[in-house]
Amino acid sequence: MLTDRDLGPAAERNRDILLIVLTLTTGAVDAVTFVRLGSVFSSVITGNLALLGVAAGRATGTLALAAGLALAGYAAGVVVGGLIAGSAEPGEPVWPASVSYTLAAETGLLAALSGGWLATGGHPAGGSRTTLLVLAAAAMGVQSATARRLAQIPTTYLTSTLIALFTGVALRKMPDGWARSAVILVTAVSGATLATLAALNAPDWVPAAILIPIATVLAAAHWLRPWPRGR
Repeated sequence: MLTDRDLGPAAERNRDILLIVLTLTTGAVDAVTFVRLGSVFSSVITGNLALLGVAAGRATGTLALAAGLALAGYAAGVVVGGLIAGSAEPGEPVWPASVSYTLAAETGLLAALSGGWLATGGHPAGGSRTTLLVLAAAAMGVQSATARRLAQIPTTYLTSTLIALFTGVALRKMPDGWARSAVILVTAVSGATLATLAALNAPDWVPAAILIPIATVLAAAHWLRPWPRGR
């Protein structure tokens, strides 16, 4: 019979795989937000801060509003996600139930985003575009809080991941988990590529690009729990 010590490393690998899959949704939502919802980001919040400066310098109210709404939506999502996910506790499973609950909340936001997207035929404008932008940013805020709660492995804000990899190359000493980090970056780009192609050429497929990865993660988490943490 497998002990907690035997299951711990395998459980952590499974967790990491699911987090990698989750970055497909990150890339997809960010791409759709930029391409169709105001030329801002839903998860790259430092980019939105810069866009606020650009908007101020150019006196562009439309860009300022979009960037501000993305920031507000993201902040609200982080707060809600943090409240649902809670704090880490000693001896808890590698994938606590609260993490699945939080991702379920994110899925609800993304489902609403997808429904609104389809209702506008993939070309939202005016109030519908504003609503979808806030939903997208809130979903990414929830996901950011979830990933931070789970393993301190980012699935949305990936700048630190990139810095760690380049620093490792410079020092000729790659950090722990560098291969996982590299795959996360590639996966995020892949999600963005697929969603952009869908948004520009086949809008009805955008919900699939957004929802399939996170639905897969939730389903896998359900079947693979409980995942004990190695002692």
